[in-house]
Order: sequence, then C-alpha cells, then structure tokens
Amino acid sequence: MNQKEKLSSLQTIALVLLRLFVGWHFLYEGVIKLYSPSWTAKGYLLSATYMKSFFSWLASESMISIVDTLNIAALLLIGAGLILGFKTKLASILGIGLLLMYYLAHPPFPGYPQGLTEGSYWIVNKNLIEAAALLVIFLFPTSTSFGLERLFAKKEIKPSTT
Repeated sequence: MNQKEKLSSLQTIALVLLRLFVGWHFLYEGVIKLYSPSWTAKGYLLSATYMKSFFSWLASESMISIVDTLNIAALLLIGAGLILGFKTKLASILGIGLLLMYYLAHPPFPGYPQGLTEGSYWIVNKNLIEAAALLVIFLFPTSTSFGLERLFAKKEIKPSTT
C-alpha cells in the first residue's frame, strides 16, 4: 500500500477497535496491580525459565520496588495512550517492549517448562500475539481518525482554483 492509498472506513474501524481493546487490556492490568497493595512481580520474575539471571536481578530486593512501579506505570500509560489515541506510536513501541519482556521471562520454547498458563503453547503465546497486534497499531495509526491526536493533526491546505 503506498502513502496515498487510504484505508476504508471498515478497515479504520477495525484498527480503532483493535487499538481500544489492546489499550483496555493494558489499562485494566495496570489498575488491578495499582489497587492490589500486595501485588508484586517478584514471583513472576523469580520463576522465569529463560534468562534467569537477568530476571532474578530484576526481582532482587534493590530492584523490585522500581520494577513494580515501572511495570504499573507503563501499563497505565500505554493503556491510556492507546484508548485516548494520544502518542499511540510511542505507546505501541513501549507495549511491544513490555510484552517481549513478559514473553522472554516465560517463553513457550520446546524444552522449557510451561508454568501456569491457560492452555498449551508452542513458540507463540498471548504475549507474542498482543505484541504483533501492537505492531499493526504502530504501522497503521488511527489516532488522527479517532483519538486526541486528531486535535493536533495538521489540516491539509488545498490550493484554491480561483
């Protein structure tokens, strides 16, 4: 698709819905963690099956409060950005990074334990699928069609024919 081709209304609606649904998921996860005073990523990080030393370092006493705060803040900001249609490219990139961290802590690679999951996975899991959805949102931004960025979008000035 070249730059001059426009998305159809149905394509735009589908992409906006994808952005809103992924944004809702991030925002909801952040709110739940924020209002659960006993929540911490420590158990998840210590149970990592891949890159154990890195995730153990993140779970260390000197790092865990920073990691927990950054995790909650990132979830809230990414979710709000996607839902509101503000800085969606940045929110998408940050979301992809966060999801890849989750993926690498417990990847569904052959030979690695699956841990507690809702199903059985092999290489591709929910984190990787949602990261791919964020890549689509990054590549096909909809926030100038439906979102706060529409307020700041430059209007195309057409030359007068008179």
